[in-house]
Amino acid sequence: MTTFRALVVDRAAADRDRVDIRIRDLTLGDLPEGGVTVRVAYSSVNYKDGLAAKPDGKVVRNYPIVPGIDLAGTVVSSDDPRFREGDQVIATGFELGTSRHGGFGQYARVPADWIVPLPDGLTLQEAMAFGTAGLTAALSIHRLEEHGLRPEAGPVLVTGATGGVGSLAVAMLARLGYEVIAGTGKTEEQAYLRGLGASAVVGRADLAPEDLRPLVKPRWAAAIDPVGGRSLAYILSATQYGGSVAVSGLAGGAEWPATVHPFILRGVNLLGIDSVYVPNALRVRLWERMAGELKPPGLLEEMSVEIALDELPEALGNILKGRHRGRTVVKL
Repeated sequence: MTTFRALVVDRAAADRDRVDIRIRDLTLGDLPEGGVTVRVAYSSVNYKDGLAAKPDGKVVRNYPIVPGIDLAGTVVSSDDPRFREGDQVIATGFELGTSRHGGFGQYARVPADWIVPLPDGLTLQEAMAFGTAGLTAALSIHRLEEHGLRPEAGPVLVTGATGGVGSLAVAMLARLGYEVIAGTGKTEEQAYLRGLGASAVVGRADLAPEDLRPLVKPRWAAAIDPVGGRSLAYILSATQYGGSVAVSGLAGGAEWPATVHPFILRGVNLLGIDSVYVPNALRVRLWERMAGELKPPGLLEEMSVEIALDELPEALGNILKGRHRGRTVVKL
């Protein structure tokens, strides 16, 4: 039977409040039954993957688990006629890496409904340079556009701009002709952010003033916020009339000290972005868009680094500590 290497997280036998993280040899028999078996070429490192490697991360439902909420590879067998041996495919989100073995192994078995064909214009490696972060950024732009955002409306703020979602959102928006303001706590990364297409960079303190007011002078037409927390209240207060804020993360905290004033006095829209369970038909549309008009020429390589499976434990720790920039792609 085929054996393969995978990163496995399991509860420690001696201490149930601790997890063991190690590279192990598995067989295809260790994978869940049913679905499409994929020889994984690449995965990527996301904040949720870092949480999966923590004993108190609260995202893993069943142990042992092979984390990895993203994967891209080639079909080796399928029980669904939509996919055949040799097809190149992408899978992100749903239960991958939390209750079902995910992308941090050389093989994975995935329900067919979770899979998207690799679109023309993307390689498997580029697909994982995007990954869940790219899908989240693309979905955020899609929702903002549904609510009327156009380049002529004014600047768009992107918070957490050196992270995966943030970096890709900056590059995608700039590619579409938007004026982009990049928000970050890493002001030393101004050159990187301007290289992605940001026209201005603002520091974290500027987005979370001590004196939070219900409304301040409008500064942007819309915002993409993968950070959340206290700064979200200020972002809403500085959004222009009829503007929208797309929220997809909580790296800055789950709570925010807001009022209803931006909503009832300026008609601001707060849009929740969930890329985990987004319907497959919309996934296909977003991936096709990422392979086309949202693909920043040359920048996917600049904003991503490639690591090997053995380097994953360190990378998972670094993303939780904020010691990362852009995207980390895992070659399987």
